[in-house]
Amino acid sequence: MKAIILRAFLTDYKIDMTASTPPSERTRVRRIAQNADYERATLHAIIDDAYLCHLAFADARGTHCIPTACWREGDYLYVHGSNGGRLVRVLTGGAQACVTITHLDGLVLARSAFSHSMNYRSAMVYGIFERVDGEEAKRASMAAFMDKIVVGRQAQVRPGNNKEFDATTILRISLEEAACKVRAGGPTDDEEDMSVVAWAGVLPFALQRLPPVRDKQCSLPAPDNVNAWTVA
Repeated sequence: MKAIILRAFLTDYKIDMTASTPPSERTRVRRIAQNADYERATLHAIIDDAYLCHLAFADARGTHCIPTACWREGDYLYVHGSNGGRLVRVLTGGAQACVTITHLDGLVLARSAFSHSMNYRSAMVYGIFERVDGEEAKRASMAAFMDKIVVGRQAQVRPGNNKEFDATTILRISLEEAACKVRAGGPTDDEEDMSVVAWAGVLPFALQRLPPVRDKQCSLPAPDNVNAWTVA
């Protein structure tokens, strides 16, 4: 089902599904290689369906993996952080980073315990982050982030002021060294396990959008883009 939805998404948005990125030594999928996907469109769709990523890096104190908000512009994944934060300090120093995103679509129940699996869409990006410099570029990126949260939101709120932008660093990483791994469908039991008397199938997962909850101190009716949250 998710594979069909993903394909429909790519078709609806007229994304070139033929473009692909040759795997590097770090991104080549070796374990269950048939689930590998190096198409740029698949990568874009997985990132665009995410609000959070996990960003891993190492410094003198060890290895860290930090969940943080993310968004995509073209062939770059963007994050932002406080100027004084460890994440910004390390990444602006040229550290190698690894970014991962995973969407869980279902639990796959097989007839054998060791044949159980999960349906998922995942992406992994390697590289070095670069700082987004220039007032105009920074403001444009943060506007894109706001509109990723809710389309049209940037025009409805107070934009960031100079003090807020001065305290914030926006970083981006190229999607050039990246790979996806996708699984969909039912269980794949071994032939000798097909006679086992046990229920087999998929327990699907889906991200559910719930109705907006208005702040107690807000008297305004929800605008159209907020009401559209549950039907998007």
